[in-house]
Amino acid sequence: MNQALLKEITKSQIKDDVAKFKVGDGVRVHTKVREGDKERIQIFAGIVIARKGSGIHETFTVRRISYGEGVERVFPVNSPNIAKIEVDRESVPMRARLYYLRDRIGKEASKVKEARLNF
Repeated sequence: MNQALLKEITKSQIKDDVAKFKVGDGVRVHTKVREGDKERIQIFAGIVIARKGSGIHETFTVRRISYGEGVERVFPVNSPNIAKIEVDRESVPMRARLYYLRDRIGKEASKVKEARLNF
């Protein structure tokens, strides 16, 4: 299929109000969860370790430590099930993917070089 045609078809589904975040940032992803006929917001907080794809296919991976176990979740950036993305803390990553955080244990698993903000 032609790339230009694919972009034209998916243009209406791409969100334009997505928060600016990058790999290494601490984020809180507010997802819509449907239980029966009710809908609620569930928050998944962690560090963005990867961002892949482009356009409608763009995804990002968030990792957090829950009860001593590493949990990763992949979210589509343009999903209608994501209510909003909040950036908790910014960082200065030295690479595009932070997969090395998977090998770390304890407090070290959540340490990424923080951004220095000059006020």
